[in-house]
Amino acid sequence: MMAAYYNEFDPFAAAWLRELIKAGHIAPGDVDERSILEVKPDDIRNYTQCHFFAGIGGWSKALRLAGWDDDRHVWTGSAPCQPFSSAGKQKGKADDRHLFPAWLGLIRECRPSAVFGEQVDKAIAHGWLDDVYQGMEAEGYAVGAAVLPASSVGAPQRRERLWFVAHSESQRSGGAKRPSSEAAGRQEINNGVQSWGASSDGNAAHAERLRQSGQGQMGEPSDSAPCGHGEANKPFNAGAGSWDDSEWIDCPDGKQRLVKSGLCLLAHGIPNRVGKLRGYGNAIVPQVAAQFIIASQ
Repeated sequence: MMAAYYNEFDPFAAAWLRELIKAGHIAPGDVDERSILEVKPDDIRNYTQCHFFAGIGGWSKALRLAGWDDDRHVWTGSAPCQPFSSAGKQKGKADDRHLFPAWLGLIRECRPSAVFGEQVDKAIAHGWLDDVYQGMEAEGYAVGAAVLPASSVGAPQRRERLWFVAHSESQRSGGAKRPSSEAAGRQEINNGVQSWGASSDGNAAHAERLRQSGQGQMGEPSDSAPCGHGEANKPFNAGAGSWDDSEWIDCPDGKQRLVKSGLCLLAHGIPNRVGKLRGYGNAIVPQVAAQFIIASQ
């Protein structure tokens, strides 16, 4: 059996995937640029892993961080968020980009033993999660879900996302290859935070403090909070030390955003910065997904 199948409609992201595969950062396999609507069950039956709406391969990276072997069967998918995102028109299931039904059809035919997925949390209000539960449970899967922010692993942003897992009731024997100890598991995630472009080595320590304190995300600034840079704008957090080097700054669109202290938002001098922002902005945070995968076993 072949290792991995990546389905990604965007040629820019598909080219990125091929380079990541070539460099060994994600599981080896094939990249298919067709729409998921064109994919037939017989096209993918012989693959060990199938990653739909693959983006730049965040799910494959997350599985590796979680100790999941490349040759262990699994499907993943981050269905398009545009129908539900607050940045879009929020047409919900009436949007042509609502593609979960197409993915569910392939799941129904191929019966993967485990499925992981992600969506913006706004989709819950549109009944998207209800459809996931009803559709997957009708096919004999046990389903669980949680909303987790990127800040839960120490990233200086909220980026709340809905994560779900579905296990086939008839194939739940075994489990992911767990780290040899809880401490080893935490170290794998911390290493991933640092190696995947975390803002500083201190983010691993932030992630650990967040886990120990039980703080998943930061408090919002009050309406009376002063504007601009400085100590007065740092967010409150019961977990001492978390995000203590970040600050709220004023942006040209009138909003305030939390950033690493001293970060230049213009990203001047970074090669291919527009392309990188395009890829990163449409990607999952692998370290959050890895935590979810480990907790789901």
